[in-house]
Amino acid sequence: QVQLVESGGEWVQAGGSLRLSCAATGGTLSNYATGWFRQAPGKEREFVAVIGRGTLYGDSVRGRVYISREKETVYLHMSSLKPEDTAVYYCAARTRSLEVVTTASLFDTWGQGTQVTVSS
Repeated sequence: QVQLVESGGEWVQAGGSLRLSCAATGGTLSNYATGWFRQAPGKEREFVAVIGRGTLYGDSVRGRVYISREKETVYLHMSSLKPEDTAVYYCAARTRSLEVVTTASLFDTWGQGTQVTVSS
């Protein structure tokens, strides 16, 4: 069974950069569409980016984030961070498809999340 583990979340000042990592065990990420979502307190889970047969980015982060995959790790490179980027960031995989989508319910495997806090 595929398990996903996120890392890299931390406190950062506005304007700074972070790289989040999503590592997989029990599966091969290069066979799956793998994405990042985020959820801030009191808000719905929001699509950030996905990589598979192509890439897609959420409107609120486009131009400031870049998703990449290296072997069995998917990275989310974030720059020009804003306080509104503060959230728990989750890695998710579609273990039966490489098609990139933005709907959370279409991802069947999720990590536990990593906290990103951006201070003004």
